[in-house]
Amino acid sequence: MSFANDYSNDRNAVILDSINDGVFTVDDQWRITSFNRAAERITGVRREEALGRRCCEVFRASICETACALRQTLTTGRPVANKAVYILDARGNRVPISVSTAVFKDERGQTIGGVETFRDLRLAEELRKELETQDGFAEIVGHGPAMREVFQFLPQIAESDSTVLIEGASGTGKEVFARAIHRLSPRRAKRFVAINCGALPDTLLESELFGHKAGAFTDARQDKQGRFALAEGGTLFLDEIGDVSPAMQVRLLRVLQERVYEPLGSVETIKTDVRIIAATNKDLAKLVRKGAFRDDLFYRIHVIRLALPNLRERREDIPLLVEHFIAKFNRLQGKDVAGASDEVLARLMDYDYPGNVRELENIIEHAFVLCRGPLIEVSHLPPQFRGADSEQPLPNLDGMTLEAMERFLIANALRRTDGNRAAAARQLGINPSTLFRKLKSLGIEQS
Repeated sequence: MSFANDYSNDRNAVILDSINDGVFTVDDQWRITSFNRAAERITGVRREEALGRRCCEVFRASICETACALRQTLTTGRPVANKAVYILDARGNRVPISVSTAVFKDERGQTIGGVETFRDLRLAEELRKELETQDGFAEIVGHGPAMREVFQFLPQIAESDSTVLIEGASGTGKEVFARAIHRLSPRRAKRFVAINCGALPDTLLESELFGHKAGAFTDARQDKQGRFALAEGGTLFLDEIGDVSPAMQVRLLRVLQERVYEPLGSVETIKTDVRIIAATNKDLAKLVRKGAFRDDLFYRIHVIRLALPNLRERREDIPLLVEHFIAKFNRLQGKDVAGASDEVLARLMDYDYPGNVRELENIIEHAFVLCRGPLIEVSHLPPQFRGADSEQPLPNLDGMTLEAMERFLIANALRRTDGNRAAAARQLGINPSTLFRKLKSLGIEQS
């Protein structure tokens, strides 16, 4: 009972209870000394029941007996980041979580305990299972707030037959999501056909979209079906639609309005039943205001808008994506790389990714070329992660208190967001009001 009284009177309890992730600490005898509200919610174990007990008795995790992350940290002094495991809650249900650990040391450098934070992955797991049953949805990786918001509306978008506009910077996976919408839709038995509108001149793009008759132009020796014909009954994905010329915009508008088109060199009108999903890395509304994109076509394709976040806006997904790409390249290259070192993950988490998910995939592929051991190390990363000028100072976690860790994470988030508190709160997974309270309680000054 003394554990509960000590904890309830601890100022740090207020801080711990404001965190969305589960947090608990142990002493050098593995007895739980603090247990926040999120930990209660995820495990189904009341704080009073957890305090004073050994952590393996409370969590019954898949790694408790053989590969306990906290034991590994207390033995080696090295933290563990975002390790995916399962625990059994109070009702015996299997709960997927990701755990991170750090060690506590006293002023003499002696280990006196440790801290473990864990995140409930049940929602992400349910979404992934639902999506993976729809034939190949495993390419969508993410469980953070930004991706959960996208996942939430994806099934409803797919069930509709309305035109969709997917907006996102290059490398955010626009075609992956377009394929996902098709595979969840009633049109999934028919074809998904993609074309990059920005890569072709008008004449060739017109032929590719609508087809042509023999003799329509030089070298047109026989009739050819266009992408609209190939996608009949299915879905046509028009990538980089913001690069289409004004003349081609007129032709696309007619197809969207009247659902008919004519192949090049033909006077025959063909009816079409195709769902259109368009994508762009440009601000189409701004192009409309400048007169560079037709407003009537914009409103035709802007029926449903899906905005994909940049990778720097969902940093919490980076460890999952790293695991995903490591598994992918292990399959492709016949290797058995177990993962990335903590220092590698720290550097990858602190990078802004102008090329988004595609750039992260290229970084991991580069590392695979150089990696000959079980772990990807900093020396295997591209030069910008290894050069002295690009290296970010990493915090020394040995003996770091929970308050010091919190101070570092908040200051780092504010630095990445140029002092934008709302953006920093989103990255940290907390409410802006909670961040404001923490700034005051921790004495973090902001210019």
